[in-house]
Amino acid sequence: MIARSAVAPVAFLARLSSDNAMTIRRAIGTLLLCGAAAFSTPQLFAQPGSGEYFVYFGTYTRQESKGIYAWRFQPATGKLTEIGLAAETPNPSFLAVHPGQRFLYAASEISNFDGRKTGAVSAFSIDPATGKLSLLNSVASHGTGPCHLAIDRTGKCLLVANYGGGNAASIPIAADGRLKEAASVMQHSGSSVNPKRQQGPHAHSVNISPDNRFAVVADLGLDQVLVYKLRVANGTLEPNDPPFAKVSPGSGPRHFAFHPDGRYAYVINELFSTVTAFRYDARRGALRELETIKTLPQDFTGDSTTAEVVVHPSGRFLYGSNRGHDSLTVFAIDRNTGKLTLVEHVPTQGRTPRNFAIDPTGGYLFAANQNSGSVVVFRIDRNTGRLTPTGDVLKVPIPVCVRFAAARP
Repeated sequence: MIARSAVAPVAFLARLSSDNAMTIRRAIGTLLLCGAAAFSTPQLFAQPGSGEYFVYFGTYTRQESKGIYAWRFQPATGKLTEIGLAAETPNPSFLAVHPGQRFLYAASEISNFDGRKTGAVSAFSIDPATGKLSLLNSVASHGTGPCHLAIDRTGKCLLVANYGGGNAASIPIAADGRLKEAASVMQHSGSSVNPKRQQGPHAHSVNISPDNRFAVVADLGLDQVLVYKLRVANGTLEPNDPPFAKVSPGSGPRHFAFHPDGRYAYVINELFSTVTAFRYDARRGALRELETIKTLPQDFTGDSTTAEVVVHPSGRFLYGSNRGHDSLTVFAIDRNTGKLTLVEHVPTQGRTPRNFAIDPTGGYLFAANQNSGSVVVFRIDRNTGRLTPTGDVLKVPIPVCVRFAAARP
């Protein structure tokens, strides 16, 4: 609720002239940070019984998969009702929901769009009663293999990370939810030590800071977490100073998550199966490493790579997925230091857990098992962070992303 109320004044201020609104916008940035901190208080995020949600699943469209699938979810009871195919679209591997809850965006992880060597991003309107999606338009992502999306808190700018293109692009969003052409493209360059996976840049995720001032891009190919200034007024990205934080050579940073209070951030490293914790300087947009720890059990000797990392809305726990070990790792977060302590490893009851998401109430975790065509639902213990399977196993073909949107009862 706090996140939504914070958007309204920012959207209003965006319509003011820059001369009249500069000081106020800076103040709002501070308020947004405070709002993010308040959001981390358990009693302030949505409680069970506060509403129903659509759960959308992005997939790879091979074999029997045709696009984006959906279910209706009631957190108060845990009841799930299948909706089915919500929209037919190619390789919607990652999804993002507009803060107004009226639109959904999908990264089409392809290498050719409209006759050009690029992927695409598609905009859909959400039917609030049925959950079905209607295509609004599609635009170029300005790089092959778009794999991650983020939308700023005013709902005016979409950011996309292009894995194959090795860049991040900013795409303005029109008032009707449609996507405009890209306003800026930040091309990465360089390489790192892994000859198979790091011969060039591979932007793997993009996240927006709690105060809406910076965008953070984890680049697996460079072993860097790059930081850009986000200019919402014109929908562009600009290099920051400092421009990036490094992780250990060969780590392969993949996905990134801010702590709700804005003081810490975490990147999960795909190739080394580690999580790096950072202290975050919100004023400068700077990251300083605190520690790096393994996501796998000490006695595990098989092949495994990490995929997703998520901080619980309470700010007390961090979750990461392991593909190969096929598990979720649960950490407790020290609120004073930002450092992590292992709580448990939990099997995902399927193969290759790629993405997962925590529902808006903070009570459930949905884990997408890509190679077993299943999404397994876990209940979250709010005191310990531990996960318990609810018994619900949703059949979704090749699921790779999970996202929630408010539904009309």
